[in-house]
Amino acid sequence: MSQTSTERLRDYLAQLPPQAQALLMREFERAVERGEDTAVANLVLGQLRKVVRGAEEDDETRPRSDDPARLLFQPLEPFFIESNFPIRPGQIRRASLAPIWQWLGRDGAPEAAREFETSLAASRRSGSTSGLEAASRKFQAAVADAIMKISTPVPGQDTQRALSRIGPPNVVEDLLSIGAVLQAREALDALGGRLPSELRAFTDAQIVTVTAALNVPPLQTPQMLPFALSLIMQRLVAPWQIIRLAVKMAASDDEIRVAATPFGIAVSIALHDLSFVAACLRTDIRRGQLDNVGEQLKSLHESVRGLRTELDLRQDSAWGRQLASIRADISNSLQSEIDSVPGRVRRILRQRADKDIGAAPKIDDTEVEETAALIDFVAVCRTYASELAINEVTLRTYSDLQHYVERSTESLVQSLRGGDTKSRVYRQTQVKAAIRFCQVLFGQDYASLMSRAAENAVVVERKPNRAG
Repeated sequence: MSQTSTERLRDYLAQLPPQAQALLMREFERAVERGEDTAVANLVLGQLRKVVRGAEEDDETRPRSDDPARLLFQPLEPFFIESNFPIRPGQIRRASLAPIWQWLGRDGAPEAAREFETSLAASRRSGSTSGLEAASRKFQAAVADAIMKISTPVPGQDTQRALSRIGPPNVVEDLLSIGAVLQAREALDALGGRLPSELRAFTDAQIVTVTAALNVPPLQTPQMLPFALSLIMQRLVAPWQIIRLAVKMAASDDEIRVAATPFGIAVSIALHDLSFVAACLRTDIRRGQLDNVGEQLKSLHESVRGLRTELDLRQDSAWGRQLASIRADISNSLQSEIDSVPGRVRRILRQRADKDIGAAPKIDDTEVEETAALIDFVAVCRTYASELAINEVTLRTYSDLQHYVERSTESLVQSLRGGDTKSRVYRQTQVKAAIRFCQVLFGQDYASLMSRAAENAVVVERKPNRAG
């Protein structure tokens, strides 16, 4: 492929959601291990790793498919999380892998680990990957058995003490999930193979197909069903739509009947993920990182609306209170930021007397752009205000900003016709900022009109007076 084609591939891969990137990486690594289309698979894998790691890889770096721990935990890839946010059913902390790998080599399955590493070394020497898949599956089965053995209570043995030697409670919790996923690997693989690569709208026909794919005993257990649902959610363009599966299985949108089915866990998962997006939004707002706010608000708006319209939630129920708490959290985070925007705009555009301009705060381009981003933030909030409980404050703030910026821009343009040179330079920076705000609030045409008016005002002021 040419450099241009490679860049296009990397740009496409970078636009995929993290779950889709992980799923794609997993499938191509399996293809490499089986010796299928290795040229294409290695090319895509190389670009994927550059996207995920955020840096160019050294060509001499050993392929990650040679890492025994990575090969062991490969079936878990779709379920890993990186953040410190509390996990939900169907998720595994990536940070738990290191202590579990150490336990396997030390006490859990040392002989199986040595046998697998021997097979891996032989594969490297021969340059053939044909036997890696079988060796990986054998090792994964041995690890699953070891996990089930140590976690099964035995009379006369302190199971909890044995588990505590592996790691803290979080690691032990993930250990049990890892064992269950490895045991059900074939069923999960079959489910992934039967699912469409992308589900844009989770329609009744698609729900019937997914339900049939889920009708496998290993996936119906309380431990494994959340992982199967997580796999389905990664194919959904709107992950909250997983609740439609629960509604379908209950044959009702009444939350009591939905909660009574095993698939009620889908609603808990959807609410947890909604809470996670809300927490990410709150963190981004606090850090002033507003680039992804529009996408986050859109996702939150659609998720809240979907949960409220497709489920009959009671206000005093656990799910109803959780959704109300999430909405209140979103509203508080957005409102505090929205309320701060008019003050920032006024501080930049406030008219000052010539004698006060020397002591006025300096206006720099970075501050102007940050404030323009906040104005745009208010505009985006206005689009999704109704479901996020910020309708009144958003509409009021946006209207106030429009009126204030329009009046201030006209007044500042007029002020360019008078004053000394020092004050005129300062007011020109104010006008430049006002025009930038006009661009966000009223569009490019109005901003261009005010820019020409400002230029004309300066030209008129600089014309020499004719002698009488």
